[in-house]
Amino acid sequence: MAKYVDGFLIPIPTRNIAAYKKLAKKASKVWLDHGALAYFETTGDDLAVKGVVSFAKVAKAKRNETVILSWIVYKSKAHRNAVNKKVMEDPRIANFDPEIMPFDSKKMTYGGFKVLVEGI
Repeated sequence: MAKYVDGFLIPIPTRNIAAYKKLAKKASKVWLDHGALAYFETTGDDLAVKGVVSFAKVAKAKRNETVILSWIVYKSKAHRNAVNKKVMEDPRIANFDPEIMPFDSKKMTYGGFKVLVEGI
């Protein structure tokens, strides 16, 4: 069965990485508790690669920002929808105040992806 992935690209003030990590650890537990197969949060490290468009440019990151690349893996799109419904009803997430996010959620890029090739 082909898997499904939710992907996120987020520019975040570098000074907020620790706060984001705390939030991401909590989110990871919630998604995995509700059935997500895998959950990843990564921070940009080698983004100035010559000859290609950088993630920082795509994310419109400022000098004082770094880029978070995140993805959550599901069995299928239907599974993703079922897991996300449970996640949004979970009090650990449902009562979260968007005003205390360590990044500007309007700058976040998000999308759902069908897995084309899996090499695990």
